[in-house]
Amino acid sequence: MPWQTEYRSKLTTARQALAGLRPGARLYISGNSATPRHLAEALAEVAPLEGELSLGHVLLLGSDPVATRDHPRVRHNAWFVGPADRAQVNDGRADYVPCHLSEIPRLVRQARPGVDVALLTVSPPDKHGFLSLGTEVMASLAAAEVAKKVVVQVNSRMPRVLGNSFLHVSQVDAIVECDEPLPELAPREASEVEQAIARHIVPLVPRGATMQLGIGGVPDAVISLLCEQEGLDLGVHSEMISDGVMRAVEAGLVTGARKTRHRRKVVTTFVLGSRELYDWVHDNSAVEAHPCDHTNDLVVASSNDRLVALNSAISVDLSGQVCSDSMGQRIYSGFGGQVDFIRAAARSEGGVPILALPSTAKGGTVSRIVPTLAPGAGVVTSRADVHWIVTEYGAVNLYGRPLRERAELLTSIAHPDFRASLSDPGAA
Repeated sequence: MPWQTEYRSKLTTARQALAGLRPGARLYISGNSATPRHLAEALAEVAPLEGELSLGHVLLLGSDPVATRDHPRVRHNAWFVGPADRAQVNDGRADYVPCHLSEIPRLVRQARPGVDVALLTVSPPDKHGFLSLGTEVMASLAAAEVAKKVVVQVNSRMPRVLGNSFLHVSQVDAIVECDEPLPELAPREASEVEQAIARHIVPLVPRGATMQLGIGGVPDAVISLLCEQEGLDLGVHSEMISDGVMRAVEAGLVTGARKTRHRRKVVTTFVLGSRELYDWVHDNSAVEAHPCDHTNDLVVASSNDRLVALNSAISVDLSGQVCSDSMGQRIYSGFGGQVDFIRAAARSEGGVPILALPSTAKGGTVSRIVPTLAPGAGVVTSRADVHWIVTEYGAVNLYGRPLRERAELLTSIAHPDFRASLSDPGAA
């Protein structure tokens, strides 16, 4: 059967595609800028009145896409918590699963009971009948592989991102056509503190480095400063790419010429930024999207020599323990790929693992370098994994240092207003 005929035969509405769900059904939904909101809204409408459905996902942006006016009938099961489900996780109406990003596809494949329905956003098919997962691959291929039913929302605004990021029409069970804008995260100007942090990071980046970058003022400021230098021949192997990476490629800073894995390719598992970025990655042969058990795999990532991993933290205690997913007992985000890339950079030949954070929070009233983590705060990166810690006051390398020296080094890059109390916690 020609794929065009098969495509037409699978066309349906969102409500029809999701009809018949029973209490206790387990679903997976793609997230970030690939959240199929039309399917999610239909899911909220057809969910059984009795019992709950379980919805597995990584980050969902914006408002809860499965919110209902009456009692919630869809329970989030989040591997990374965001604004859509944060309140529900913290008041017990949703679940958070601490997990390294690299392990999520395996958890999806091994789920017992398995995935009943996978809800994914895809691009329109190419001439061979392949649908691109576009701006988020993550664990979507794993979910499609094991789900009893695969429902895709074909969105003409979804870019066709190359790499290991495709499903064929023959691999899906129901197709719903619905165009909707992709969520955007507009770039913003880096603050003075973020620019100061970036100035301490730039000297740590060697020529020919392969960068793992997140989103926000610090990574963007780092890229801007690096663009002032010539001949760096940087590469990118990251769980995400944003507008900063696009600008770095266009400026000639990122060439990938000295990468030792996926040479000359910008490698990612999800894309998040502006509409301009989404247009840029469309059919761009310089960009490859892969599942996160490839991008974040320790062996794969560390096979890039001079891997520079740049991640953030909420707080760091004086022994080097890093909290990145919670504020005390309150869950804020998730593990993401922080540990994946910190360990990969440590293993990489010439690699540089970096954790960066402002020295204070709440308008300068609270130090983010603390004697001990708050009660209930989760350790994401252990003190044995920590290397470089950077604030606006400097950069220190804790690797191989005893606890006494770690405390002294971290105090030296804390905000001056808190150094005395950190040196003598009893005096606080």
